[in-house]
Amino acid sequence: MTDQQTPDLDRALGFTIPGRHARGRLVRVGPVLEDILSAHAYPPAIEALLTEALTLTALIGSTLKDPSGQLTLQTQTEAGVVTLMVCDYRGGELRGYIQFDADKLAELPEEPTLFALFGTGYLAITFDLASSGERYQGIVPLDGETLAEAAQNYFIRSEQIPTLIRLGIAKGGRVAGGLFLQHLPEGEDGRERLHVRMDHPEWEHVAILGGTMGADELADPALPLETLVWRLFNEEDEVRVQGETRLVRGCRCTIAHFAQVLAQFPLEDRREMADGDGFIRVDCAFCAKVFPVPVEGENAVS
Repeated sequence: MTDQQTPDLDRALGFTIPGRHARGRLVRVGPVLEDILSAHAYPPAIEALLTEALTLTALIGSTLKDPSGQLTLQTQTEAGVVTLMVCDYRGGELRGYIQFDADKLAELPEEPTLFALFGTGYLAITFDLASSGERYQGIVPLDGETLAEAAQNYFIRSEQIPTLIRLGIAKGGRVAGGLFLQHLPEGEDGRERLHVRMDHPEWEHVAILGGTMGADELADPALPLETLVWRLFNEEDEVRVQGETRLVRGCRCTIAHFAQVLAQFPLEDRREMADGDGFIRVDCAFCAKVFPVPVEGENAVS
């Protein structure tokens, strides 16, 4: 029975379907979205775009096996309304921001298309694996209707892995959910992939079931993620839930961190960066805050 008193939010849940050689991930974000979005006075269209991007980042990032690994989503555009969008995930920490041209945005309809926002744009997905030091990146054009479609195309084209991604955003925003499904031969990484067998009947079955998941269900905090897994795959012989990941706002900016970075510069250079009060003021785009970092050993610029 669903506990209506305990909304299921800011959590990712992994699962596998051994008999279908498939793996999946469900995610739902709420207070974390509120924390990130409330730091910026974004117009509705930009806020909706960042909501989708953050949900997608949490969905894909939470599949990383390396707890210190990082996933970064970044857009590259040519003459688009959105000049820069960056989101990243590391160990359950989520953050993101958007830079945009307000004048160009004002010329668009209330619910602009992805092409209207980005023009000729590209989505870069970067995986940084801290444990091995590996870093790899894929870039796909933003030629679909949603960011989720572009990310799905990345896995199909670049990774050659049959993949399904679905996202849902609650009316009014600031609560969103997502479903990520992949087909891996024999249910294991590292095996020969099915790039020449995209019509494999096991994958077709999983993809059809995944496609029935409604956007409203994904974004409904009253529905536990385990319930969504059961709704989709209750007729399978075995479904293994792999554990959860809790999501938090992940801006890693602190005065101590910036002081450590700035300490690499000579004292005279730091003095030139400082204001009249002896502080170097560092602007964090992720959390929309300015951090006053004192020049080491200086109360004021001489």
